[in-house]
Amino acid sequence: MKTLKTTVCGNTVKIVKLLGEGAVKRRIMDMGITKGTEVYVRKVAPLGDPLEITVRGYELSLRMEDANLIEVE
Repeated sequence: MKTLKTTVCGNTVKIVKLLGEGAVKRRIMDMGITKGTEVYVRKVAPLGDPLEITVRGYELSLRMEDANLIEVE
């Protein structure tokens, strides 16, 4: 299983599944990260957290803890 956390910078991936439950899953979906959406991984902060992505035309910073809950292909 490949997650957004393990995706290399500069790659574009497609969201397959959200693994979180309840409020965590809802918060991720509210940010525009839903099944079938393409996400471009822009960069990772110097200390490894957070991850900066481009989704639906806007830039978003995402904690690695949350990125690990997003399955991609």
